[in-house]
Amino acid sequence: MSDRLSARFARCRDERRAALVTFVTGGDPSPAATPAILDALVEGGADIIELGMPFTDPMADGPAIQKANLRSLGAGTTTRDLLDIARDFRARHVDTPLILMGYANPMLSRGADWFAREAAAAGVDGVICVDIPPEEDDALGPALRAGGLHLIRLATPTTDASRLPAVLEGASGFLYYVSVAGITGLQQAAQTSIETAVARLRSGTDLPVAVGFGVRSPEQAAAIGRVADGVVVGSAIVELVGSEGANAPHAVRTFVSALAGALAGARQEHAA
Repeated sequence: MSDRLSARFARCRDERRAALVTFVTGGDPSPAATPAILDALVEGGADIIELGMPFTDPMADGPAIQKANLRSLGAGTTTRDLLDIARDFRARHVDTPLILMGYANPMLSRGADWFAREAAAAGVDGVICVDIPPEEDDALGPALRAGGLHLIRLATPTTDASRLPAVLEGASGFLYYVSVAGITGLQQAAQTSIETAVARLRSGTDLPVAVGFGVRSPEQAAAIGRVADGVVVGSAIVELVGSEGANAPHAVRTFVSALAGALAGARQEHAA
């Protein structure tokens, strides 16, 4: 099992801060533009990067990521392009964990074993598949585990104590808590509900718990970072990519730097 993810969370724990997990859609606005945006995430202070696999029907995603998927597909982005982007990223950034995030169709179209083998060869650390329930995961999960890749599962506000063991079965890397019962980017859960959920999830697993959906500002990230092991920011970054054009790497770097700075000071300020 690749240990970049566990090493990064361990480093963040040692530094008394939550990990900053960032998301961008691969191939947005084009495959050629994506490497500079990924570099900007690292330079800004992202600890972990989720590289979105564009899909025609991203059912869990809000308008920002839906538009990014359309831009990427319009540019002709393929799964092979994403794997090449991942491989080149790994050559430039040896230690930064990289996760592929997306939907079952692109991951399984050539078979789970093919996808797991190619992702591992490209230096990917883990995979988040949004639309395969754990009870129906008889192909992708086993293939990823056999290939030494983390399978990162999603928990939601409706994941109760009776279902959590099924969600955690075979999961590794971290547990991604989707803090709202809705699509990405449009709303944020109340802080008290996030705190309650993180405490509940931690009682059922030793995996780090990262919280996402609706995190749009350094202040929001800092508040969540005081209680969670990781904070996931996606739509706000994707919107910058869509609006800034050729200036996107600079804008992304600046925004991510502000997020990283907020997380770095969040727990110290809370303790004081």
